[in-house]
Amino acid sequence: MLNPTNKDSGKYTRRSFLKTSSVAVAGLSVADYGFAAPKTQTLALSGGEKAVNFPKDQFAALTKWPRYGDAEKNALGAMLESNKFYEELPAFEQEWKDYTQAPFVKNHINGTSALTSMYFALDLPAGSEIMVPSYTFFATCLAMRFFGYVPIFIDIDPKTATFDLEDAKRKLTPRTHAVVPMHSWGLPCQMDIISDWAKEKGLIVLEDAAHAHGASMQGKKMGTWGAMGIYSFQASKVMPCIEGGMGMYQTREYFERAAAFGHYDLPETFPKDSPVRAYAGTGFGQKYRMHPLAAALARQQLKGLDAMNQLVEQNVRAMNDRLTKLDGLTEPHCRADQKRVYYSRNMLLLDFKKLGFSRDALVKSLKAEGADVNFWDYPEQHKLKIYSEAKWFHHAPTIPASMPGNAYINANHVFLPLFYGQAPELIDQYVAAFEKVWAHRAEVAKA
Repeated sequence: MLNPTNKDSGKYTRRSFLKTSSVAVAGLSVADYGFAAPKTQTLALSGGEKAVNFPKDQFAALTKWPRYGDAEKNALGAMLESNKFYEELPAFEQEWKDYTQAPFVKNHINGTSALTSMYFALDLPAGSEIMVPSYTFFATCLAMRFFGYVPIFIDIDPKTATFDLEDAKRKLTPRTHAVVPMHSWGLPCQMDIISDWAKEKGLIVLEDAAHAHGASMQGKKMGTWGAMGIYSFQASKVMPCIEGGMGMYQTREYFERAAAFGHYDLPETFPKDSPVRAYAGTGFGQKYRMHPLAAALARQQLKGLDAMNQLVEQNVRAMNDRLTKLDGLTEPHCRADQKRVYYSRNMLLLDFKKLGFSRDALVKSLKAEGADVNFWDYPEQHKLKIYSEAKWFHHAPTIPASMPGNAYINANHVFLPLFYGQAPELIDQYVAAFEKVWAHRAEVAKA
């Protein structure tokens, strides 16, 4: 995997930033802002110098994703030269099984097909209801409809942006058979608490781990807490192979049903006592096999997964440990027994009512300082057209009147880039940009 580095020690640091001011400004204090910020620094929005002046080409190299290097190119070249393609699939499955310690795994063409196969494997009565977060990609909620299942939309916890168990408790129905936490942005859901509640209520726990490659809780990889789980290896994901997916199964029964749904050639390999073996030659009607080129990419990406996750985490901590000292700025809470990873961007949470300025004003000010900052409100599934039309489902899904957790996270976050190389100088510049903006909150509020 590529790993561009910036070996400069960093000339523009928080210390040098603070040294540029020789006097404290009346009304500005550590208690107010969490640091002693220099009012003499003029906002770039008002004509001052930008805090972030990192070379564009180096910034592009540090933030490029996905990252493929000689290892991936050589693996693809060797496979094409040998004309041995499908050997990559069982090889990747074995390596992924060894990495996650899952009893059974099966490759899929993408995460959506892995979800579809997972719901097929449940083999529940038509009309069964399954709890899913509204704050997720559509496949988590929609793939179930092909088997007569109906989603129950669950809110997210505003402290974590992950599954809100308390909301799930309120929405439990006699038809509820399963629950599907989704590990948003690479942060594990509280699977121990969710699993205990599900066991008490007789619910099957499933996992959407499409964002969480390498994440774990209490030493146990995500995707292995539930009876079944899935991963996506799409190009934006933590472990990208352009397109691909993986199913995770705790029992042979679930594995055989899920695998045979999209892999017609597998039933004849199952033990003679398997009820699925009789479907040799047809499977259950779909073809969801992962492309061998994607499997070859995934095998190489897996080799560097933990190292890349560690590097990204170090960079996030170097930035967030300083930014979260600013008044009104936090990050999604991660428990001490959880090992999170970072998917796509670095999410920060802000209390804009407390801060006294809008998100648009903040983004405008930080962009003027040269920072790559944005926001993206996750589409809330329960608000989308298809769920309001009963014809698509066994019975009409209940559409919640409100989702306060969803609404809070969507309205009170910003995203910063992830850095996939050594970036101390760039991190210092980003922190300086935030500190400058916080020192001029009243001015930002008027922007």
